[in-house]
Amino acid sequence: MKKTFFARHRRSLGVITLCILLLAVAAGSFWYASQPKATPPGDASAAMLQQLQQSSDAWTANRRDLSTLVGDMRDGRIASAALSEDAVYVTTTDGQHYWLADQSGRIGEMILRDYSSASGSLFPVSLFDTDGEAPWYSKLLAQWPLLLLLVAGAAFVAWKLHPPQTLKQRTGIRFADVIGAGEAKLALQDVTAYLRDPAAFAALGARPPKGVLLTGEPGTGKTQLAKALASECDAHFIQVTGSDFSSMYFGVGIHKVKALFRTARKHAPCIVFIDEIDGIGRRGEQSRSSDAEGNRIVNQFLTELDGFAADSGVLVLGATNFPNSLDPALVREGRFDRSIAVGLPSLAEREQLFRLYAGKVKASGTLDFAQLARNSVGLTPAAIAYIVNHAALLAARSQQTEVVMQHFVDALETCRIGEQPLGASALSETDRTRIAVHEAGHAIVAAALHCGRVEKVTILPRGQALGVTLVTPVEDKRLHLESELRARIQMLLAGRVAEQLYFHEVSSGAGQDLHEASKLALSMVGALGMGPKGSLLSLQAVRDAHLDSDPREALQAADDLLQQLNRTCTKLVERLKPALDQISQRLLEEETVPGEDVVAAVEALMHESLGNVSVLPGHTPHMERVAASAYDGFDPLFDLALVDEVSDEQTAGPGMA
Repeated sequence: MKKTFFARHRRSLGVITLCILLLAVAAGSFWYASQPKATPPGDASAAMLQQLQQSSDAWTANRRDLSTLVGDMRDGRIASAALSEDAVYVTTTDGQHYWLADQSGRIGEMILRDYSSASGSLFPVSLFDTDGEAPWYSKLLAQWPLLLLLVAGAAFVAWKLHPPQTLKQRTGIRFADVIGAGEAKLALQDVTAYLRDPAAFAALGARPPKGVLLTGEPGTGKTQLAKALASECDAHFIQVTGSDFSSMYFGVGIHKVKALFRTARKHAPCIVFIDEIDGIGRRGEQSRSSDAEGNRIVNQFLTELDGFAADSGVLVLGATNFPNSLDPALVREGRFDRSIAVGLPSLAEREQLFRLYAGKVKASGTLDFAQLARNSVGLTPAAIAYIVNHAALLAARSQQTEVVMQHFVDALETCRIGEQPLGASALSETDRTRIAVHEAGHAIVAAALHCGRVEKVTILPRGQALGVTLVTPVEDKRLHLESELRARIQMLLAGRVAEQLYFHEVSSGAGQDLHEASKLALSMVGALGMGPKGSLLSLQAVRDAHLDSDPREALQAADDLLQQLNRTCTKLVERLKPALDQISQRLLEEETVPGEDVVAAVEALMHESLGNVSVLPGHTPHMERVAASAYDGFDPLFDLALVDEVSDEQTAGPGMA
């Protein structure tokens, strides 16, 4: 249900209304103060005071001496008089006004003495602009709108100086509620024991950890782990971000750091969770004033970490996706004593996550959570939560009463390859043919080199892509062999190679493929020691040593690797051309081909070719798998080493027509 405008902006409207009311009250007060007050009839003294408060120009324009005042008093010509600290104001019976200077106060004493000795009624006398008329703060109260603005400004400055922290006693999340991150939970067990009883550690002379750094990809559950740790330890929880300490005002960031740790020590045991701690930055050369302020913030943070007592009961928990961006002094031993990597969920944990989030929506009871977990290799808990929520949105879009398996499959594909655009313009038959050949090239090479599980191939636009080949990892892997990386680069180049084989010309559709292949080749050459020339030098080590280096050699090595793998991929696509023809034709007819049909077409061609080993002239296939042994069912016909040994003259690819 869509909220109304007032419901969506009720807080802003309330603040605006309050400000308008304050301004209206201030304007009304000034208007009321400026209005002349009604005086009782016949009260000459009150009337004179009212005129003096409005303007004293009528009196100050005429100055008289003491003789004039004495003469007017004897003759009874004074209608009223007003005494101030340094002057006497007189109004005569004929309407004249004048004043006399009275810095010493003697004239006022004379008038009051005559009042005390006279027997008859004299002219009325009042006091004007003296300290005894009102208390000392009367003038300040007259300026209350300005005072209100000053108080509001001071409160705003105090609020800006105070770090935006949220102090909680209970987070409502425990380790049992956090699915996955089993290794991180085990690593936090001794931290839990310390926060529960810090005095026991201090009694043994053990130095408890002061800081723990959580690293990992975005969405792996680092924030959830921090909240669960606070609940397990029954400790207060303060959550801030690294960017909260930066400010446009000099010195404010340092004050925020001090206030944060002061609050943590006051509410010990306490966990200070700093999300995106890399936002604090690292110290460097002070070339700008902003750099100096950032260095001072880091220095203050280091000082606060060193100021912890052994039994203070305060733990700093940091989370970042870029641990290399932190200052080395911040992550040294004695400050952030431990670095815990929060990894991706395993197969069983992904199934639990799907069950957890599916329980929050109205899902069908026939869901295959095991299949969903197998098809979501490499996804984070945040991505799985998005998939379940998007499946519910798809069900609502199709006006279904419950979320079924097909909705989850479509949501999983959307997460991996993007949303299917609505109202996309129709492509010409030539473009459809080129896209079909391009995607079929990706698919058959991925199936032949076992780059992963080929799920589907489609020439329907998804996201920014005009066609998609969905290849998912078969298993969770942290270690990748050189042969696997080479196979992935060939899969990325296969679409462009297929276009060149069919049309003798390439298109711009391979731009993103070349981008990904170039990144992978640069990583192999500059960081992993997998270049074609066998260089073992790491470019990252050169940068860390602050040495000047010429990148042209590394770029040339990466290009040589890409050229070598492009030739290998061309030879492979030529041998798989019947499968390429078959899959391309089916894509033009059906627009989407299941991955099982692609694998079947490639396997049929491979079994047919095994009967004729003369496909590789001058060589006989062997069963040595070397690094490629990680691929299940790897066929020697497509062994990378064998294909590379074939001379370029014998199997040259098609040139440009």
